[in-house]
Amino acid sequence: MSNYPLSYKLSWLPRFLKPTLSGDGDGFAPAAGTMIEPSPARTVRLAFVGDISAVANRTAPQCDPAIKALLASADLVVGNCESPVVERPSVAMGTKLGIHHAMTERFLAEALAAAGISHEKLVLSLANNHVLDQGVEGFDKTVAALNRLGIRSIGTAVAGPVERLAVGPLTIGFAAFTLWRNAGAAAFAGRVSMQGDPAQWPRGSDVDLACAVPHWDWEFRHFPQAATRALAQHLAAQGVGLIAGHHAHVLQPVERIGKALVAYGLGDFLGTAFARQPWPGRIGGILTVDISADADTRGAIVAYRLHPFMRLRAGDHERLVPVEALEGALRQKVLARLDTVFGNGN
Repeated sequence: MSNYPLSYKLSWLPRFLKPTLSGDGDGFAPAAGTMIEPSPARTVRLAFVGDISAVANRTAPQCDPAIKALLASADLVVGNCESPVVERPSVAMGTKLGIHHAMTERFLAEALAAAGISHEKLVLSLANNHVLDQGVEGFDKTVAALNRLGIRSIGTAVAGPVERLAVGPLTIGFAAFTLWRNAGAAAFAGRVSMQGDPAQWPRGSDVDLACAVPHWDWEFRHFPQAATRALAQHLAAQGVGLIAGHHAHVLQPVERIGKALVAYGLGDFLGTAFARQPWPGRIGGILTVDISADADTRGAIVAYRLHPFMRLRAGDHERLVPVEALEGALRQKVLARLDTVFGNGN
């Protein structure tokens, strides 16, 4: 039913247990940078978080005040809703084993409150491989739950490939899509956007910045595949100025393609895999991007920064802490891995 190659499926568990640093690491940008100088008088800030799930959390996470303050500084927070939002899973055994994802509306609300993310400033993508884990009915219930919570969603087929959202004085066009699915093509068709070719997107959408939110690349690989980088090049050539990707479940590098910025993978914001996940998969990132609202540079990226954090186990939930708050051997291991992924950018 899924569109994963067999070799990919067979590699899932080994890569989960030991995420790999193999692959092409050339040509990437530092984890933080300035793209316009001098800085414009007016800017809008976007914050991108990774995948959100309840698989590794029975109760709401704890969130360090520094992370909450960082998210509160954004005019809009964008993340990936990796778990269907349902009160009772329809695939009970698979959900219990963690193969199928699900989270309750209450859990999502409490998790967002713990992270200090206000519903009116949040946008969640539904374009991912797990969105039909609880069937078509679970997808419909997820859309309804987000509506009740006052959370905007992107990545549904009914809304079209590009959704225009006002963020302060700017209009940003979000194109969320998934290249992967865990269910049949017929079930995804008409529900979840899988349209990753800008040539098929509507023209003349009148946005200040086009932003893609793709669910792409291979899981548990720190460096993106050549095909993923080629797609990023294609998106940038078609006028997409900002790309924030998901699905790898580990941090991936940042690349600058002309005036466009690509963050290939932000890891998990809340654990999407088993509770006893090895440490490299516990490193996540929050990407902040400041966008010009001045007339002469309107919609241009001014500056960006990838803020790494760690998801630590705390009983039946996770504790999110900035990397700089870590201590001892774990801190040294995490810093070494970040240095390998981002080089001198940290």
